[in-house]
Amino acid sequence: MHIVTPLLQTRVGDLQVGLKLDNLQPARSFKLRGIGLLCQHHAARGVRRFVCSSAGNAGYAVAWAGRALGVPVTVVIPQTTPEYMRVRIRSLGAELRCEGAVWDEANAVALRLAEAADTAFIPPFDDPLLWQGHASLVEELARQCATPPDAILVAVGGGGLLLGVLEGLRRVGWQRTRVLAVEPEGSASLASSLAQGRVVELSAPRSLATSLCVKRIAPALIGACRAADVVPLTVSDSEATTACVRLAEDHGQMIEPACGAALAPLYAGHAALRGLRHVVAVVCGGQVVTLGDLARWQGEQNAA
Repeated sequence: MHIVTPLLQTRVGDLQVGLKLDNLQPARSFKLRGIGLLCQHHAARGVRRFVCSSAGNAGYAVAWAGRALGVPVTVVIPQTTPEYMRVRIRSLGAELRCEGAVWDEANAVALRLAEAADTAFIPPFDDPLLWQGHASLVEELARQCATPPDAILVAVGGGGLLLGVLEGLRRVGWQRTRVLAVEPEGSASLASSLAQGRVVELSAPRSLATSLCVKRIAPALIGACRAADVVPLTVSDSEATTACVRLAEDHGQMIEPACGAALAPLYAGHAALRGLRHVVAVVCGGQVVTLGDLARWQGEQNAA
C-alpha cells in the first residue's frame, strides 16, 4: 500500500543530509508501511473490522488501509487529538471514539473493543509485522544512498519506527550506521528505559509532539537497542517547531512537531552529530499540523 518515497539531498551546516520524505506517503506518514502490511495480513484471514488506538497518524493510516481493503474501522483517540485530525479520520469512513486524556487510556478502550468476534486490533507501534513493514524504509535507502550513512535520525514515541529501522539496518547490512533516537523532553520514555535497563512508565508525558506522547515504549526496544548502536537524544518543543518552520522555508515540506523532533538536532547543531559527515533524517509525517500552526511557530521564533 505504501509508496517508495524520495530521498532529498541537502546540506545543514557541514553535514550532508538525506531527507527521507515519508510525509509524502498516501496516508501522510510512515505509518502506512507497517499498518498497511498488518491490515492486509488480517484481511486475508477474513477479519471484518479493524480497531486501533491512535493520537492521529496511526488512526488515519488504519482508516486509509481499511477503506482500501473494504474493511470497516473504529479508531479510538485521546482528548489531545486535534479536531482537524478527527475530521480527516472520519472523512475516510472510520468510526471515531474519543476516550481518555492520553493515548494509553484510549488504547485500553480499543483493546476491549477488539475482543469482539471477527475483529482485529491494529496497534500503532507494538507488533512485529508493523516493524517488518517499517523496515522497507531502510531497504529503500540502501538503493537510494551511494554509501551507508554515518547515522540515521529517527523520532521515537512508542518505538515502532525505531524497531523497523533497526530491522532494516540488519537486513541491508548497515551495522556501522548509528541511530540517533530523538524524543521530546517531556516524553522521553526510551532514554529513561535504556538508562535503567527496563521499560520505564512515565506518569504524565507532555509535548506539542502529541504523536510521541506515550507512557511507555514497546518492550522489544530494550533488547533491540542494546544489540545496535543507538544513541537516545531529547529535544525541546521549541527546537522541534523550529525544525518544522526551517524545513517549510528551505524545502517547502509541511511537517508536524513529532517529525520536527527528528530534525531538531540538525538545526540545533547537537553535539551527537560532531564528527559525522553524512546522515539521513526520517521525515516521518506531515499530518498533525496546519498552516496556521506553522505561522504561529514562526511568529514565536521571530518574537524570541
